Amino acid sequence: MTDTEREGETADGAVVLDFLPHGRTDDDRPQYEKEPLAYALDTETFALSELVVDGDGGVSIGDRIDVTDNAAIDHVRDIDYDDLPSGAQSELEYVVADLVETEEQRFVDFYNDAQPITLRLHQLDLLPGIGKKIRNGVLDERKRQPFESFADLEARVDGLHNPEDVLVERILEELREEDLKYRTFVRRERE
Repeated sequence: MTDTEREGETADGAVVLDFLPHGRTDDDRPQYEKEPLAYALDTETFALSELVVDGDGGVSIGDRIDVTDNAAIDHVRDIDYDDLPSGAQSELEYVVADLVETEEQRFVDFYNDAQPITLRLHQLDLLPGIGKKIRNGVLDERKRQPFESFADLEARVDGLHNPEDVLVERILEELREEDLKYRTFVRRERE
């Protein structure tokens, strides 16, 4: 299986975080030997990737691309947060926030569908700022009726402010921290 034939990829693909037309700055090879690189975030699994791009590939920051079926991409390599260039790291928070906003129903459904992980730990407990009181508020309210939007969630659960920001913060934490015991949003290829 080649790098571009990765299993489980969706047609939605990835969002480009950064594009380096002259390759990595720490690459000591002559300029003509360096390959253009793009760094991307998978929209479904939140996996980070380094993409070798053919020429400029028509790729720019913020583009949504299909990494599995794109003639401009020579190969894909999964990377960790620490492997991202600083430009991609700074863009990451905005891209994640935009994904949570544009795919609101997907993330509202997380609040509707979150389940216990162990007898003492619930998926909602993993979210920053969510304690027992707010977790129980979410669980009680979703029994009455599923949440329809972030605004509905915020209105019905006392103490839960900006539920989308809570998710963005958790996704970023899962991307940045390699040694987390539980992951809800980010799938790591090498685990």
